[in-house]
Amino acid sequence: MSSEEPSQNLTAEENSEKKLSKKELAKLERQRKRQEAAAASAAAAVSSVSIEADPLAANYGDIPLNDLQSKEISGKKWTEVKDLTHELKDKVVLIRGRAQTIRAVGKKMAFVVVRERGFTVQCVLTVAQDVVSPQMVKFTTILSRESIVDIEGIVSVPAQSITGATQQDFCLDGGRCLVLVRGYCLLKVVLVEIQVRKLYCVNKAIPTLPINIEDAARSEVEIEKALQAGEQLVRVNQDTRLNFRVLDIRTPANQGIFRIQCQVENIFRQFLLSEGFVGIHTPKLIAGSSEGGSAVFRLDYKGTPACLAQSPQLHKQMSICGDFGRVFEIGPVFRAEDSFTHRHLCEFTGLDVEMEIKEHYSEVMDIVDRLFVTMFDNLNEKCLKELEAINRQYPFENLKYLRKTLRLTFEEGVQMLKEAGVEIDPLGDLNTESERKLGQLVLEKYGTEFYILHRYPLAVRPFYTMPCEEIISGAQRVHVPEFLTERAQALGIDVKTISTYIDSFRYGAPPHGGFGVGLERVVMLFCALNNIRKTSLFPRDPQRIAP
Repeated sequence: MSSEEPSQNLTAEENSEKKLSKKELAKLERQRKRQEAAAASAAAAVSSVSIEADPLAANYGDIPLNDLQSKEISGKKWTEVKDLTHELKDKVVLIRGRAQTIRAVGKKMAFVVVRERGFTVQCVLTVAQDVVSPQMVKFTTILSRESIVDIEGIVSVPAQSITGATQQDFCLDGGRCLVLVRGYCLLKVVLVEIQVRKLYCVNKAIPTLPINIEDAARSEVEIEKALQAGEQLVRVNQDTRLNFRVLDIRTPANQGIFRIQCQVENIFRQFLLSEGFVGIHTPKLIAGSSEGGSAVFRLDYKGTPACLAQSPQLHKQMSICGDFGRVFEIGPVFRAEDSFTHRHLCEFTGLDVEMEIKEHYSEVMDIVDRLFVTMFDNLNEKCLKELEAINRQYPFENLKYLRKTLRLTFEEGVQMLKEAGVEIDPLGDLNTESERKLGQLVLEKYGTEFYILHRYPLAVRPFYTMPCEEIISGAQRVHVPEFLTERAQALGIDVKTISTYIDSFRYGAPPHGGFGVGLERVVMLFCALNNIRKTSLFPRDPQRIAP
């Protein structure tokens, strides 16, 4: 045979294909795919022959995608992991969660720790006639961690300590446990586990995760203790956590952080509503800078220069001019500053307040005082589990605050720093180090970590504030249009870009004031966390715009 023959044969095959119609070619392609599918099915049947032969196969397995599509409500009663108590002993329950850890004990027994929203329970599979087969145990042990599973089983109370479940760090006594928070007994619970009867995989996670939840949940204290004992544990650094944030926020501490953040927002809203405030929503696309300075994201708005709002300040005040009297807003704030610090973000959630003043700007401070004392009280009373979860990974002491919030003038604060040997420009701002030092001095002298520093010098405040009337990050506002224009020009702001704002004060404006604070910063400081990125679900800083 000559070397050209294969080529000639190939050409003949190609020519024969070209003669086939598109319809015939499509038919051949479908036939080929059916053959491949049949081959794959046959291979799967060979590999799973033991499962097919299992008379208890209906008690476990992967739930087909079609079965997961909502068709009708089945009427099944689901129990949340956090609600599993000794009162359910011997009762059949149905739970759904993630397979956090899976451990086989021979071929006839396996343990699965199932986690649901930070709470865990140990589930036990033991080979038993008409209930659990060896094949079911094997199916369970080859599941990948973090897969979603449905488990039906009977609640039991173990005689010994359960390791690997939520209560493992607590002190046990015959199956009972005391939950202690900073030396105080929070509650008594009875530890339970589930004797599995059915187990189905809803969705499988990939076999190897970028980060393990156990590693991400580990405290620095644990890591250091292990090092001292000659053992090296994995430390997940912050960038890795943020790169795989979806996994990171599954840890008990992060679940606690963002549930507390939710409560801060709720308390802020409910308190202000009870004080006669109205919730508003202001635009985030504006024509000019709302705070002054260069820390603004500029953009093109249909051919017109625009920017992202640095705060809702201008429209809060315009709402007061529109006779709402008292307003608040919870919404995004954008700052384009290149601040590579532990407490700055380019986007955060602002908690903003504005209100009419009848006589004195201290009326605003009164709201600040009662709002935050109410907030701190509620968090301490209603978020004990969340605070405990955070404290296990990031140990901290409770925030110290007074029933009546301490108020210091900027001048008094500067004097305290001077007496401690720290020189501060009386007409300048406090830097981070000075703020920390002043906080330390205030704690030592007054026994509080929360206080109001007011009457900041004019040079370090926005154009819309009255001279010598700064309140935390707020103040009494300028409500005279001519003075407002003068202040804006003095800070280099193009008055044309905020003309509609200034015009609002030409139609009659009441004296008013307000304040603003970042939601993430409130949570960071309350929980004594060392970085604001821990309290931002998907943080945006000068170097991060994903995920």
